[in-house]
Amino acid sequence: MSVFGEQGIERIIQESVPGKQITLAHVIASPVKDVFERLGIDDGGAIGILTLSPFESAIIAADIAAKTANVEIGFLDRFTGSVVIYGDVQSVETSLRAVNDTLRDLLDFQAAPLTRT
Repeated sequence: MSVFGEQGIERIIQESVPGKQITLAHVIASPVKDVFERLGIDDGGAIGILTLSPFESAIIAADIAAKTANVEIGFLDRFTGSVVIYGDVQSVETSLRAVNDTLRDLLDFQAAPLTRT
């Protein structure tokens, strides 16, 4: 939402309205080494990124991902709904698909398309 203050300065107000959705499910197939270093994780071949709401569902997603394939959890934030996993490309992709499918089918989430770069 955009509003104008007293001095005509535009302010943007953002709010999160929790729904049951996966807003991003993305595989970075061969990230540059610098990305791994900036994230503070080992070079695993690929990175998977998820954002979810409600934010606490990131815990469930990370658990599903780790149990589905040989991936490591690089980052998990239950306050923003962000999850980063890493491993070989096939394992990361398999894990993200499992998260999408399980949350959609079991918990009635709106799933995101799995994207890849």
